[in-house]
Amino acid sequence: MRTFVHGTAVWGVACPRRPSRVGGVGMAGFRVRDLDALRMIPHPAVTMILEFGGGMPVVDYSAGRQRGSIAAGPGTGSGGAVWARGENIECVQVRLPPQIARAVLGVSPAELDGAVVPLDDLWGREVSEIRERLSGISSWEDRFALLDALLARRYEAGPPVDPEVARAWHRIVSSGGLARVDGLAAEVGWSRKRLWSRFRAQIGLPPKRAAKLVRFDHAAHRLAAGEDAARVAAETGYADQPHMHRDVLAFTGATPATVAGEPFLAVDDIAWPGRETWSR
Repeated sequence: MRTFVHGTAVWGVACPRRPSRVGGVGMAGFRVRDLDALRMIPHPAVTMILEFGGGMPVVDYSAGRQRGSIAAGPGTGSGGAVWARGENIECVQVRLPPQIARAVLGVSPAELDGAVVPLDDLWGREVSEIRERLSGISSWEDRFALLDALLARRYEAGPPVDPEVARAWHRIVSSGGLARVDGLAAEVGWSRKRLWSRFRAQIGLPPKRAAKLVRFDHAAHRLAAGEDAARVAAETGYADQPHMHRDVLAFTGATPATVAGEPFLAVDDIAWPGRETWSR
């Protein structure tokens, strides 16, 4: 586990040595002594936090406050409206691609409706059992293996999204958010209206909003990697740098310079320090 200090927070960060058996799933383990108001940045995935330590994470958002293990739909946190904090936190963060989230969660991401939902509301008493098992394991790698097996079991038993929806999502991601809705509808053989309806119901966002979120996410990662803002804007499909500035501000409540300088969880692939060696 690597140690990383940001502000007053001291983070221990661990990542799995092996990829998940469920394609596209990402995990990271965190141990935080004192987390003082970390802004959660919108991400094109369902984010799950499974806590098991002595402390308890608290997530504040416009509609209220949630404690403990949570699930948040793709795009949650737009405008910088969602903040996480707490002391002595130990947790695993899981990123679920929207096209598999319905099977794993048991509900469509659309039912999360951009909110932060207690995981107990979705999985019931199983959450307490998972917490106990995670807390009884001393190795991060074993914790990741436990959750990966759980995710694979739920994914295999759950309902898949329509092949056309999965194909449209893949095209949005592979294009960096630049695929046009009309082109996607023609490609999958649906009307624009049908694509909008089925995509939103199963992914949790309309296609155009999903594309904007994916484009923003690409830009945010590159800004966090230290790339020049003008170059990022030009190469990620924005009309110009002010256009990207407005988009980043709308998604985060912060300027591109702020996003580039802070290690938000949403850009942890870039912002967290080196991952080549992890310990227990």
